[in-house]
Amino acid sequence: MINRIFAAKLPAVKKIYLLCPLVCLTLAAYPQRKADRKTISNLQLHVNYLASDKLEGRRTGTPGEQLAAAYIAEQMKAAGLSPRGSEGYLQVFTVREGKEAGPKTRLLVNQQPQAADRFIPLPFSAEKAAKGEVLPGVNDLDNVWLIDVKTAEDMNPHAPMEFYIKKTKEAKQNGATGVIFFNGPENTREVTRWLDEKTSPQPIPALWAGPELSKTFSADDANGFQVDFEVDFKPSKRTGTNVVGYIDNGAPATVVLGAHYDHLGYGEDHNSMAPSEKAIHNGADDNASGTAALLELGRLLKSSGLKKNNYVLVAFSGEELGLFGSKYFVENGGIAAKDMNYMVNMDMVGRLTDDKGLQIGGIGTSPAWGPILKSTVPSSIKVSYDSSGTGPSDHTSFYRKDVPVLFFFTGTHTDYHKPGDDAAKINYDGSLKIVKLVYNIVEKTNGQQKLAFSKTRERQMSNTRFSVTLGIMPDYTFSQGGVRVEAVSDGKPAQKAGIAPGDVIFQLGSNAVSDVESYMGALSAFKAGDSTTVKVKRGKEEKVFDIHF
Repeated sequence: MINRIFAAKLPAVKKIYLLCPLVCLTLAAYPQRKADRKTISNLQLHVNYLASDKLEGRRTGTPGEQLAAAYIAEQMKAAGLSPRGSEGYLQVFTVREGKEAGPKTRLLVNQQPQAADRFIPLPFSAEKAAKGEVLPGVNDLDNVWLIDVKTAEDMNPHAPMEFYIKKTKEAKQNGATGVIFFNGPENTREVTRWLDEKTSPQPIPALWAGPELSKTFSADDANGFQVDFEVDFKPSKRTGTNVVGYIDNGAPATVVLGAHYDHLGYGEDHNSMAPSEKAIHNGADDNASGTAALLELGRLLKSSGLKKNNYVLVAFSGEELGLFGSKYFVENGGIAAKDMNYMVNMDMVGRLTDDKGLQIGGIGTSPAWGPILKSTVPSSIKVSYDSSGTGPSDHTSFYRKDVPVLFFFTGTHTDYHKPGDDAAKINYDGSLKIVKLVYNIVEKTNGQQKLAFSKTRERQMSNTRFSVTLGIMPDYTFSQGGVRVEAVSDGKPAQKAGIAPGDVIFQLGSNAVSDVESYMGALSAFKAGDSTTVKVKRGKEEKVFDIHF
């Protein structure tokens, strides 16, 4: 009887036994799912604050940047990271120190006051006033000269300010009391930077007219202009602030994790892809996403058992202006480059998609990266690789010091450097995948020796000077030949010609375009006023567009 009862119940017992592994696996997975939910919640919290209108675009040197720095420092402290800046968690650096237009600076054309962003006093200008009636191309009326730079044959594009000084001296020698230059090949941002240079003042005032004002002076129906202007300067100093947290494990080598947190503000530095929109550029993807990932990695590493490296986490400012923060940290962070194991940079990691996937740059900077990435990158993420240790982000500053680097990037998009880069468009599940991938890479290196460094090819575009722009944002993850257009700037030659996002440029003028570097090389051959053609692939079609720079 007992045997029969046991036998009757055996199938039920067997079923329970077979279910046990599934139950145990579910219970084991629960803490991980809970941890992932916390990470995603924190990523949302960080991005929502950093990309809020309250911070007004986190432009370097503004109150919004300082609010962001305070928030990042607070989060580092809450995670248990030690301060490693020069002032607690903060490390202040100088972006520029020179001069800028003072309160008396003005320009009236035909009695109409001109907005301050339409012209710039040249750094060698006398602080004086001048007025008169002038004609384009005629420099002897009432002693004010109006010079069309585009028609000059002695312009040296590699030393433009020398040309402006020379012409100002000539104007003075011929009796001019002031000079205005228009149709210069430079952009507003470049001329603004000239104000940081030390120059000897000339005896007459000199102005540079921007593109819009140059159109007025170039108008075919222009009969002449009455101009009344004055140049006045005041001292100017702009600073930025890095935020630095540290995990000291008493190890001989330190891993650097970084992401820039600055963005464009309202576009005042002339780096917006939508210059006509005077709106807040919140920069959720660029780069609140990378900053949020950095903060979560700090929290996870602090509570981890990964003790064979120290970890320094740096939120850089000044990246959008030219890698100012990372350059300063490398020289003044208190950690010698020889003691840095490697550096991981996360810049725009908030828009992971199945189509474009993830780009990982810098894999050629150490022979160790290949095997490490092969064993850590999940097959669920589409990944493209780039060997170069240089590029348009902060890892370049570390590569220049012979530090192995990795660069994580989910690609550009139509909101790049535009006011539409908002928190609601971030893929937080994708950001979680990147946080976990970077953590797994750090975990993998925990049991290894200090990584060896290797030099890689250089991205030549970083050293190329351009006098014109097509007005496109390339898709840096595209590797199928040519340059895929990710976004098109308003009012620029590409938009005017009809080039659209998704087009693949394969020829510019007579130059074949195979990748971003060859595109930059082709672009550098043109100057303002030139005309050419651009050949693109649009789907299965080939199209040719006429371009006027």
